[in-house]
Amino acid sequence: MAMEPLEFDRRYGEMQRVMNAHLGWAVDAGEGEEASDAVQAYIRHTRHRQPWLLAVAERQLREYARNPPGRLRLRLGEYYRIPDVGLPETEIQDWLLRLADAVRRGAESDAAPRPCSPRTHWEWHARFPELGQLLGGWFSQDMPDEFADHMAALDDYLGSTDPDLVARLCGELHEVLALRLAEEDYAHVVTELGMEVDPPAPYTAAAWLTLVAERVAGPSPREGLSSADRG
Repeated sequence: MAMEPLEFDRRYGEMQRVMNAHLGWAVDAGEGEEASDAVQAYIRHTRHRQPWLLAVAERQLREYARNPPGRLRLRLGEYYRIPDVGLPETEIQDWLLRLADAVRRGAESDAAPRPCSPRTHWEWHARFPELGQLLGGWFSQDMPDEFADHMAALDDYLGSTDPDLVARLCGELHEVLALRLAEEDYAHVVTELGMEVDPPAPYTAAAWLTLVAERVAGPSPREGLSSADRG
């Protein structure tokens, strides 16, 4: 019988975030004291946002490594199944313990990691979740078939999304623009966050994000509806 969500989170929830940070990342079984970019990204993001979770992740990683589940319990769904990270099964235990050591060092460090631009796919989405929702959900390769243009897609998002999430998006847009990246880096950012179409001509990626930020900060399309239209 599969675990209830609360029990799963208690045992494996934060460990799963560490694993997710490694998805699509080449794992080196011989990593030494220097943590990989993937776990550094997890530590950096968590130390700045929810530092108490580092202790949770360290405990869950260590407990899982010391008490790996048997095949029966895996089949019954009673344990978290480690995703394929490219390591043989015989090396997973040592790798998990090294991750736990790296997370502990990150938690015990006197100074938090210096703020910087995200370094991995996971970190971009962890730091800018609502911008990823907008770009991946409304600006996929199907956008030209669903909307007249980019602004129509944006207005559809603004008209159908909870105002609290729109406010979060506004903050994320200003935060990503405050990184002051090179133009080619912003083109990479929107792709990392799920955008599959080019910005509308003649805008560059950075210029278009600026335009979107201005539109998001303005009146919502909902404000133009009459009370009868709001129903």
